[in-house]
Amino acid sequence: MWVASVAAGEALAFCDADDEVAAGWVSAMGEALSQHDFVAGKREYTKLNEPWTLTYRPLTQVDKLLTSHPPYLPHASSSNLGIKRSVHEAVGGFDETMLKVQDTDYCWRVQLAGIKLHFVPEAVVHYRLRDRLRAIYRQARLAGEYNVLLYKKYKALGMPKLSWKAGLKSWWRILKQSPQIFSQQNRMKWVAHFARRWGRLQGCIKYQVLAL
Repeated sequence: MWVASVAAGEALAFCDADDEVAAGWVSAMGEALSQHDFVAGKREYTKLNEPWTLTYRPLTQVDKLLTSHPPYLPHASSSNLGIKRSVHEAVGGFDETMLKVQDTDYCWRVQLAGIKLHFVPEAVVHYRLRDRLRAIYRQARLAGEYNVLLYKKYKALGMPKLSWKAGLKSWWRILKQSPQIFSQQNRMKWVAHFARRWGRLQGCIKYQVLAL
């Protein structure tokens, strides 16, 4: 998010390049940031996506902030996020060494600095989902891997401990459901779930922490 360094305003609003901000998004973000230091808006999924893509993953940040596993601080996607420049600079901005979930890390660092994250449903972004198998797999695998890094980083800061037994049960469910890969209707969902778990396993090895 290096563009924040060249922005001229005192309030920063983030969205993704492949999404579309709804009418009134800028004014809603501006109004919210006149009252709060850190805000997140609503994501809308139907405008930019085919109906089948709405089934392979949870549709999040629609009516509330995101939650993590295991439950820790709330967070939000950088596809619809706003913050005061002074706060952004105080926490050092986004950690761009992280290829995924850098927005979760950012939200947690800001909140650990004492700044509350507020949900603003009036600020709407039309969010675009992946619609190709390779892209869905890569996104989910990276999310799994970097969530392990988040766990390693924040477990010393109060993030609850993960159960390895629950992780093994998740693997068992995925393996039992593997025939879904032959179903056109369920293939994308199964691949996304498998890729996330595979990414977590790779993250455990890479970051030397048990977080199945």
